[in-house]
Amino acid sequence: MVTGSHIPADRNGIKFNRARGEFLKSDETPMREQAVELPVGWFTDAGALIGDVQLPPVTEVTTSYIERYRDFFGATALEGMKLGVYQHSAVGRDVLVEVVRALGAQAIPLARSDTFISVDTEAVRPEDVTLAKEWAATGEYDAILTTDGDSDRPLLADSSGNWLRGDVLGILAANYLGAVAVATPVSSNTALEKMGFARLVQRTRIGSPFVVDAMTRAGQQGLVPSVGYEANGGFLLANQVEKNNKVLDALPTRDSVLPMLCALVAAKVKGSGLSELLANLPPRFTLSDRLAELPAEKSREKILALTEQLRTLSHNVGLAPECGNVCEIDETDGLRLTFDNGEIIHFRPSGNAPELRVYVEADSQERAAALLATGLKYASNWQ
Repeated sequence: MVTGSHIPADRNGIKFNRARGEFLKSDETPMREQAVELPVGWFTDAGALIGDVQLPPVTEVTTSYIERYRDFFGATALEGMKLGVYQHSAVGRDVLVEVVRALGAQAIPLARSDTFISVDTEAVRPEDVTLAKEWAATGEYDAILTTDGDSDRPLLADSSGNWLRGDVLGILAANYLGAVAVATPVSSNTALEKMGFARLVQRTRIGSPFVVDAMTRAGQQGLVPSVGYEANGGFLLANQVEKNNKVLDALPTRDSVLPMLCALVAAKVKGSGLSELLANLPPRFTLSDRLAELPAEKSREKILALTEQLRTLSHNVGLAPECGNVCEIDETDGLRLTFDNGEIIHFRPSGNAPELRVYVEADSQERAAALLATGLKYASNWQ
């Protein structure tokens, strides 16, 4: 599919999926070796699609996609809820409205845009923070839903306009679905382990192919349901899930709708709002942001130097003195540092843009914000 995702518009392009799942890292080399013959007469010499060309028929999938969720959750699962749907330029903006209505909720479309808007579910724009607060201030909405541009990453706000982290959504969804095995990247919130509902938790490198591989292997070992999710909120199912005598088929590609529905339905079943549901989670808070225009090669060079310094010269190097010494170094993907007080700072070069991602985790939202500022300030010296 042609994708408009969370990255700047001029870097968007084409994404490939298999018919029954995402490509894995092992598929990339064979893909690069493929020669693709473009149909004669489809494109101009400049590469533009000729306007009157006869394209192949498009398979209609919207109806079955909506039925997937209605049949599993039920046509009254969200009855009585009024939900705002922040549409912007997301490709799934209209389908999301239809799904919500199919489950009995009142859906109000908000802020539709005819120009591309880069919505990053891991580093929410200040503009989107403000929008959610303004909508929530009206007192009309039980929650606000949206996705990134290609609609495979969710973003859900509670009635106060607070956007939930994708890894928190993942925990809520995995718990609601009764997951026995959970695969998630090393950057995701460690409240997952503290919840204790999963028999197996696998921490992977960042990227859906790594999550898919880990959750698939767990499912093959009989640990079912086996699910996966990313810190950006994209949720994956390795196998069927059965709940309340209903069956949800496997969908091993990133799903933005499922985790939002799981959280909303779980809150409704408990007779509470999203904020009350979150209050029952172990107190671990993650935040992330990025430093733009920092080439990946330079980031890797600086991260390697920091790693060597931590191992040979000091256990802190002045990074966050108030956290104590670094007690654990994790190089699964980038450099993830755990300090004596349990707080975490994680540096990782972006895989699709000249940016450095900084992730943090602490026991309070305020402390996580302070820790993120510390990590960003430290890494800014690398630019």
